[in-house]
Amino acid sequence: MSTYAIGDVQGCYESLRHLLDQVAFDPTQDELWFTGDLVNRGPKSLDTLRFIKSLNDRAITVLGNHDLTLLAVAFNAIPYDPKRHTFKDILDASDCDPLIEWLRHQPLLHHDAKLGYTMVHAGLHPAWDLALATHLAKEVETALQGSDVRTVLTKIYGNEPSLWDPELRGYDRLRFSTNCFTHLRFCSPAGQLEFNSKEGAHTAPAGYLPWFAIPNRKSQDLKILFGHWAALEGKCDTPNVFALDTGCVWGGYLTAMRLEDGKRFKERGSNKRYY
Repeated sequence: MSTYAIGDVQGCYESLRHLLDQVAFDPTQDELWFTGDLVNRGPKSLDTLRFIKSLNDRAITVLGNHDLTLLAVAFNAIPYDPKRHTFKDILDASDCDPLIEWLRHQPLLHHDAKLGYTMVHAGLHPAWDLALATHLAKEVETALQGSDVRTVLTKIYGNEPSLWDPELRGYDRLRFSTNCFTHLRFCSPAGQLEFNSKEGAHTAPAGYLPWFAIPNRKSQDLKILFGHWAALEGKCDTPNVFALDTGCVWGGYLTAMRLEDGKRFKERGSNKRYY
């Protein structure tokens, strides 16, 4: 039995299936973890979502920012934009409703004490330890799974507040948490989030660092798997922090890391840029 953590698929279904063939994935024994962003930008979001959902408890995924975008469109919180969205195949599918219901019941954070890994899509705020991060993730998950999901999805977008305060409440608290789990790249040592920079770790704006390089961050005792940041090309010089988005949808690779021994496997994506 093996457990494979896989970076952002983003609708690159063929690359995913080739990668699983490469590792000889056995759905009766093995388990797959996905760092989120299952959909959008790539050509086969519907096939990707259907396949991962069909794996039932053999697959674990956390929500990424593109998954939240799909939910926001599906619940009419934002309009579909054909210049930015490539998941109309899901919206037009006969099984759209159960797929969306399945997706909105996925977590923002997954922790496995036995394997010793914690998985999020983008990152953890440096002031958060595992207990606090788990609590904040559950708050957002509860809101997304509730009856007022459309309102929630209209309120969680935006860059403010950009500084963590344990006294944050309501949608400000949900928005801040969601931004950390699904958008975080750089922040200041004081914990101020920065959302404009998207290139590699060496391009940090003055006064900012990659979230995982903040001194004395409270999650240093965790082994953290994350995606979202394709510009890192899977390279992270911080111990026990593992970047898995290697830009498959941009013509890079789809990467899987076997958690039992840390070995990585990769499958080349298409050279075509879909977005």
